[in-house]
Amino acid sequence: MRLPDLDLDLLRCFVLVAETRGFTAAGDAMGLTQSAVSLRIKRLEEVVRRPLFDRTTRHVSLTREGELLLGYARRLLALNDEAVRRLAAPPVAGRLRLGVADHFVPRSLAPILARFARTYPEVRLEVEVGRSHELRAKQAEGGLDLVLGKRRDGETAGTPIWTEQVVWAAAPDWSAPEDRPLPLALLPEGCLFRERALAALARAGLDHETVFTCDSLLGLAAAAQAGFALTVLGRSGFPPGLVEIPGLPELGVVEMAVFGDPAGRHQVVSPLVGFIRDSLVSPNQEQSISG
Repeated sequence: MRLPDLDLDLLRCFVLVAETRGFTAAGDAMGLTQSAVSLRIKRLEEVVRRPLFDRTTRHVSLTREGELLLGYARRLLALNDEAVRRLAAPPVAGRLRLGVADHFVPRSLAPILARFARTYPEVRLEVEVGRSHELRAKQAEGGLDLVLGKRRDGETAGTPIWTEQVVWAAAPDWSAPEDRPLPLALLPEGCLFRERALAALARAGLDHETVFTCDSLLGLAAAAQAGFALTVLGRSGFPPGLVEIPGLPELGVVEMAVFGDPAGRHQVVSPLVGFIRDSLVSPNQEQSISG
């Protein structure tokens, strides 16, 4: 028996419902009504012969089959978009000096840049990894063309591309000491994650001390993996050997954005920003989706 083909338009609608957490929001993004979105999801469920969402009067959540399809759908759409860019987009060439905040490394950065290089082989990318505020200062001085980094609270500069949940992280067997302050491993002063952590602990009245300071995210991870201290990471950037630690003050979310070249004078900027935005899928999407 011949298996049916998956319709990319239906898959794109399905992914938008999952990522925007609602049929109405997905419809707004696609220029469709809520009923039109519901109809597309129904058609996709008929193709795969499985329910993709559990619906109640207040919430919509992915079924087990929906979670499975979501991963395939993202990969199919990404491959489709890469092929279209490579074949149909106008030629893009040039040099681009890109700064990337270390919280976006190492899991997400390398695959995205590799795919961009395959899609735009005439673009010469020069990538520098560092701390957001230092990279942005360098970009302001002309040393970088573009920076992918964190927005400060209340800031409106840059083009937002995704939201990152900030969480506490430590080794799986780590437990809070009973006879001394919480030991922390943090980036140096100026780091938004550091400021969030210290402010949250102070508001909660929890004793703490910074026992390990390092300007490398991998160094912080190593200290936490060894059980030496508790650290703070974006949920999407967890290296092996660390787990999220519950029961501590909430750290909220940060907005990741692209900074630089607001007028689009650099011909490489627009394709790269679009590529990053399309490639990024937040691994920490909530499974509960409002209808």
